[in-house]
Amino acid sequence: MSSTTTRKKTDLMKLIMSDYKVEIIDDNMHKFFVFMNGPPNSSYAGGLWKIRVELPDDYPYSSPSVIFVNKIYHPNVDQVSGIICVDVLNRTWSPMFDLVNVFETFLPRLLLYPNAADDPLNTEAAALILNDKETYEKKVKECLERYAKPVDVEKKSDKEVSADSGEDAGTSAALGPIKPY
Repeated sequence: MSSTTTRKKTDLMKLIMSDYKVEIIDDNMHKFFVFMNGPPNSSYAGGLWKIRVELPDDYPYSSPSVIFVNKIYHPNVDQVSGIICVDVLNRTWSPMFDLVNVFETFLPRLLLYPNAADDPLNTEAAALILNDKETYEKKVKECLERYAKPVDVEKKSDKEVSADSGEDAGTSAALGPIKPY
């Protein structure tokens, strides 16, 4: 077994053991969903996001692909595709990081501290956060209510959630509870 395969298995098991709900896609440890709650004391508190993760062949030497499946209103997340713009998942990734870092540090930090000034993916959200914080907060809450209510996200089938985002979700097997913040 190669060192990258061993590392993928180890990191996935650490993520599951960290009490995140993980759904493996098509019995493939390279593609899975992770359910993540919005951090407390943030505009995203109370929301639940289904996040698709794909591990490249050379993981951990290359960063995982991390995409929001259900919609989120955030300057650093494309509202249509769910693609995330965060340096640590792009340019500054290191093999020292693991999947638990992504869900316990990098994504919560992204939600707590949106970066509207540097190359936003959602320019409307970026303009609002810089110029009209109250309207920005209102749009975040509207999006959360419509797409990220925990009871709805957990209840929807993969096809229903992916229809909201336009992505093909595949089939999955659930593992573990959803980790509270």
